[in-house]
Amino acid sequence: MRHRFVALALAATALVALPGEAAAPPFDTPATVAYMKDLSSGAVLFSKNADVRIPPASLAKMMTVYVAFDLVKKGQLKLSDMVNVRPETWKQWHGPAAGSTMFLSPNEQVSVANLLLGIITLSGNDACVVLAEHIAGTEPAFTNLMNHKAQELGLANSHFGTSNGWPDGGVTYVTAHDLTTLATATIQNFPDLYKQFYSRPNFTWGKTLGSGADITQANRDPLLGRVPGADGLKTGHTEESGYSFTGSAEQNGRRLVMVMSGLTSFNQRIEQSVAFMNWGLHAWQAKPLFAKGKQVATAPVQRGAARSVGLVAPRDLAVTLPAGMGSDVKVSVAYDGPIKAPIKAGTPIAQLIVRTPDGPPQVMPLVAASDVPVAGFFGHVGNGVARLFGKG
Repeated sequence: MRHRFVALALAATALVALPGEAAAPPFDTPATVAYMKDLSSGAVLFSKNADVRIPPASLAKMMTVYVAFDLVKKGQLKLSDMVNVRPETWKQWHGPAAGSTMFLSPNEQVSVANLLLGIITLSGNDACVVLAEHIAGTEPAFTNLMNHKAQELGLANSHFGTSNGWPDGGVTYVTAHDLTTLATATIQNFPDLYKQFYSRPNFTWGKTLGSGADITQANRDPLLGRVPGADGLKTGHTEESGYSFTGSAEQNGRRLVMVMSGLTSFNQRIEQSVAFMNWGLHAWQAKPLFAKGKQVATAPVQRGAARSVGLVAPRDLAVTLPAGMGSDVKVSVAYDGPIKAPIKAGTPIAQLIVRTPDGPPQVMPLVAASDVPVAGFFGHVGNGVARLFGKG
């Protein structure tokens, strides 16, 4: 049974009610696909063809990195592990016809950490396949891992046929909505690895022919150095997909994720990505709702040592509104209940749902304030008596 606490609306409204009629700030872009989400509030700020399937090009490498990060976190892959570059793989993925490359050499020994930098910073097609073969034996076996992770993350409109996004006749496809979910999961599930790998301005690997000079390549991320707080994620380009980008930036506690695809040039990707992110950061504002640790409501507990549990904010929660304008908001709490014990403190068990007049609901998690173990025999008896007399 689904429960909602609409009584919260008045208390929350008092926090953010301002005069004026809120309206979504306008934004226009030649990108065929564009999407932006404020992770701090869950608000979707912009959506254009967000669920249309598109070829990801190198944006597919975000999933390759996600699989590797997950294995590192689980202790099944070490950043220090050394990987051999198979001559057959090198032959397939070197030279102008192989697209972006890390400039690996046949039979070279390279660490997992450096392969990840080659993928993230340099968009190395060679690095992706070498890492995929190290992890799963073959690239097709690795794409099975990619698709399994996609299912786990709920990427309902994505499928991966290669580790690097190389055109494969439509086998590999994604949507802007799914790319945002993938970027969000990367940022939130692996914060230390994300910080370590995703914001390097350049990376040096490989030697030039003849002189043997070091090869340093710049990160193509159009936001780095142009938008304060920008720290990822990935660009892509093929003739089929045009120029694309999935990016993120954080300012003043607000983190945005954006996706653009179908742009016509390298410079247009820079211009449009910077304009889009600046619009999201400055045309919208965050209004506080509940501070981290604040109890928002309580929920009944079934078969627990306590008959209810507090629902608290896991972080500072805010609603996203157009900058300089205000709007009344209505707030409710939803959960599947009664919630069954045992419950561990900090577990997400409810949602704070914030409604504004001009946009879709903004949904944020609420977590259990405390542990609630399963009730013993006398606890069950006491709870039954309480329900009998209308006190449950």
